[in-house]
Amino acid sequence: MTPIRTPSSGTTTLEPAPAPAVASARPAVEFRSVVKRYGAFTAVHELTFSIEAGTLVTLLGPSGCGKTTTLRMIAGLEQASSGTILIGGENVTARSAAERDVSMVFQSYALFPHMTILDNVAYGLTVGGMAKRAALEAARDKLALVGLAGLEGRLPSELSGGQQQRVAVARAIVLEPRVLLFDEPLSNLDAKMRRQVREDIRQLQQSLKLTVVYVTHDQEEALAVSDRIIVMAGGRIAQDGTPRDLYQRPASRFIADFIGDANIVPALLEGRDGALGRVRVGMATGMAALALPHRDLADGPVDLAVRPNAIRLALSQDPSDGLPGRVQFAAYLGDHMEYEVAVALGGREVMLFARTPDVDAPLSVGDAVSVGFAPRGVTIVPP
Repeated sequence: MTPIRTPSSGTTTLEPAPAPAVASARPAVEFRSVVKRYGAFTAVHELTFSIEAGTLVTLLGPSGCGKTTTLRMIAGLEQASSGTILIGGENVTARSAAERDVSMVFQSYALFPHMTILDNVAYGLTVGGMAKRAALEAARDKLALVGLAGLEGRLPSELSGGQQQRVAVARAIVLEPRVLLFDEPLSNLDAKMRRQVREDIRQLQQSLKLTVVYVTHDQEEALAVSDRIIVMAGGRIAQDGTPRDLYQRPASRFIADFIGDANIVPALLEGRDGALGRVRVGMATGMAALALPHRDLADGPVDLAVRPNAIRLALSQDPSDGLPGRVQFAAYLGDHMEYEVAVALGGREVMLFARTPDVDAPLSVGDAVSVGFAPRGVTIVPP
């Protein structure tokens, strides 16, 4: 039996848990021209987007881009200056946080240090009026769900950072919210633990069909957990799409550089064959010819986004092998090498960042090399 909140009646009963709801045509969260101002400063400009039920959508961007403000407006911790916010099709723009049927996992976890983790998870249910015994039973079930069965009597200080994060997740999902919000949930964990906990969050979201809005500034984290990513910059949406869309088809130089590492390389679009454009990088003294989707751009100068693992390096400066370059920096990172290579392009020296799996025969600083490009990992970037 699973505790089900019934806000309309103000009571709590025990009923069989319903089957997970499938995503419906009605968005779980919808923003319509939402603006947030602090005095004369506009933190969020005319945001319009929707989030389908049962999906995990990440708000991604650098510090100060408006992503956390947007999350807090969904939670009701910040009020929109104008525009409309809907949750489950209901207008909640003027409602308080307690009236929105959302739960939030904070960056700091915000656990009560003097309570056991079982009491921490049950707290929201007991405050909402559920009988203590039923609340503890529900809390015990959720702690087992996040892998903490047997630790119910411990204090937060007796747990690792990753375990505390799981307690915070259990405390949020025990309330069975319509939308679950995460604010930089992994920022306090080390790299190995971050990887484990993000996998746990993703598996939990998919198994329970939760609707999750997730905020992070970490691009790898966003790519790993998201059904969709909304990239923000300057309080606006820079691009909205699947992780694959953003990585392979960035809408701007900012997106190309922000989503994973990318070299921005000047090139020339010289015609097209169907969906592919003929692209030239470099001049006659060293040239690479590529066939890439032209993305409806006119012939002429264009920028390419070149991923580091799409760069091919060889100990040669034969023009037929590619662009001539010289290794400026080399670093061994266990399973791959990283290089910086100086190449003359467009009348100026461009420094390319390359990543190669060949650690047995590494290049050295000062080596003269030819630079080529793999067929994948290179895209034309719209201006």
